[in-house]
Amino acid sequence: MRLDKYLKITRLIKRRTVANEACDAEKVSVNGKPARASYDVKVGDIIEINIGTRPLKVKVLNVTEYATKENAADNYEVIP
Repeated sequence: MRLDKYLKITRLIKRRTVANEACDAEKVSVNGKPARASYDVKVGDIIEINIGTRPLKVKVLNVTEYATKENAADNYEVIP
């Protein structure tokens, strides 16, 4: 699954276009390297989002095409 779509489905970023723009501005990195919106997300990847006042770092636990609001957070684990 594309990185921008994964960020939207898991509700880490509210809109896919915003996720796409964040990737273009190199504010999203995967496994320590800036990632493009077309990056193919895999289980075990570490995604770091540097938007806003504090960065968010998550580990991908599951990649699904659809997620409800209740189970969206089950797809990742926040790393302190």
